[in-house]
Amino acid sequence: MPARQPTVFLPHGGGPCFFMTWNPPDTWTRMGDWLRTLPGQLPEPPRALLVISAHWEAAEVTVQTHPNPPLIYDYNGFPPHTYALTWPAPGAPALAAKVQSRLQAAGIPCRADARRGFDHGVFIPLKLAFPAADIPTVQLSLKAGLDPATHLAMGAALQDLRDDGVLIMGSGMSDHNMARLMAGGTEVDAPSAAFGRWLQSAVTAPAADRWQRLLRWSDAPHARDAHPREEHLLPLHVAVGAAGTAAGRIAFEATVLGSRQSGFIFGQ
Repeated sequence: MPARQPTVFLPHGGGPCFFMTWNPPDTWTRMGDWLRTLPGQLPEPPRALLVISAHWEAAEVTVQTHPNPPLIYDYNGFPPHTYALTWPAPGAPALAAKVQSRLQAAGIPCRADARRGFDHGVFIPLKLAFPAADIPTVQLSLKAGLDPATHLAMGAALQDLRDDGVLIMGSGMSDHNMARLMAGGTEVDAPSAAFGRWLQSAVTAPAADRWQRLLRWSDAPHARDAHPREEHLLPLHVAVGAAGTAAGRIAFEATVLGSRQSGFIFGQ
């Protein structure tokens, strides 16, 4: 029997940031180093990965069924070599079918997409975490409209997959104010710090309270400063829903370009 996997919310950085020169040069070092340590924080190597990325929204929840997903270089203006990065992980059509079945059984319509590849919210962080690219991987979309309750329910419908050795990961950023990030400060911005403290408190609260706080995330201090649009936060909601009653912990924290960035693990 495989060990039950936790769920994870990971910050995926800015574009292909871990694979290029940055100024200052250590801007993304701590985040990249943490991503590399992620497998060591798991009970055993996952049998498969299910990733919800901030960079795929669909009118109806959609699961990727491509057996050998290509890469989608969905970033602009970066050095040419970043458009030649590889991460040839196999797809997992059988897992995708289970995802679709469980979501539909929970009353969440879900369609399949046999052409979709991995966007950079998947292949950039996982090229660090799982560089061998040998674990079958499936990507699942966010649902347009970005309703918090829907994304918590999506996770809840999928939580039993963890018992099959599936690692469910939300890939986003705990603060995604692009104006702040582009300004490139070296000290954490006060609004980002305030939202970061709230988010860490919410994630580490008992499960019922955690769910309720995340339903009302936009009422948090400086919520819309941290997330003018919430697509980079809602992968966390899926990870929380899939965690069930498992405790959440702060697994990573750093100041990056004036923002507080966090990663969380539930159930480990």
